[in-house]
Amino acid sequence: MKKILVTGGAGYVGSHACKALAQAGYEPLVYDNLSTGYFEFAKWGQFFLGDLLDVQRLRQVFRDEKPAGVMHFAARSSVGESQIFSHLYYQNNVAGSLNLLECMREFGVSSIIFSSTCAVYGSSMQNPMNEDHPQVPTSVYGRSKAMIERMLQDFEMSYGIQSIILRYFNASGADPEGELGENHQPETHLIPLALEVASGKRDSLELFGEDYPTLDGTCIRDYVHVSDLASAHVLALNQLLREGKSSIYNLGTGHGHSVKQVINCVEKVTQSKLKVISSPRRAGDSAILVASSERARSELNWKVKYPHLEDHILHAWRWHLRSQEER
Repeated sequence: MKKILVTGGAGYVGSHACKALAQAGYEPLVYDNLSTGYFEFAKWGQFFLGDLLDVQRLRQVFRDEKPAGVMHFAARSSVGESQIFSHLYYQNNVAGSLNLLECMREFGVSSIIFSSTCAVYGSSMQNPMNEDHPQVPTSVYGRSKAMIERMLQDFEMSYGIQSIILRYFNASGADPEGELGENHQPETHLIPLALEVASGKRDSLELFGEDYPTLDGTCIRDYVHVSDLASAHVLALNQLLREGKSSIYNLGTGHGHSVKQVINCVEKVTQSKLKVISSPRRAGDSAILVASSERARSELNWKVKYPHLEDHILHAWRWHLRSQEER
């Protein structure tokens, strides 16, 4: 089996990708510092405790394990936090990625799948947004990811390292088989926060901004199931290893849901009425972000298995209740 180094492989999307890799016949090498990931999520392949800022540890794993490729998920990813602690995002996301690319260059690994984000676009000038949409990121998080994309392009020009960049929109849901789910500490994502209110773990849900230029005044996002994201990463890896051609793909459903629509869906699935508190907008949030994923569908043959938000929330709710029972 080909070994694939998965940075951030004990995190939310990274762990789902590791499961998909193992099912596809690869051996994941999970490299994670467990700052936001969980050791119990590293169920597939070997686990290596390490930080991207620890170059010697990273070099040791490359030297000993000789991976055939890399999937790069490790990053800080909170828009709000990035506006307050910008140095953490340039240090962890940008400097950490540079260390990773340097190790790839040193040890002759020439294929990387990069977990990017729609935040590189900033405010939408058109919806749905395709990969040629102008990039004017409105948050430090988005700017850090855009910088890494440029680094990947430059490392291909200079050193022949090829990449597929996956710009995904709002990851949501949980493993349909119940083995994995979303668990950030502190939690910042809408759906798990709403589920915590529904289960009684949290008193209320904070709604940031009701004055956006949308039908109900709240932000609209394209929610893509985490298992669909995982399958796209495997398809991208297969293509990159087979064809050796760099590319960029959006990953989304092409359909947006407002914050209020998400809240209504959570209430329907959980049969609970949520207490919602209105707050001002957060810095860096765009009004509407909806993906065009035509390129991924046509070139990767990527198919969205879970297009309906209700399925995302149902899977997440089942995992949330199960994980609460285990605690």
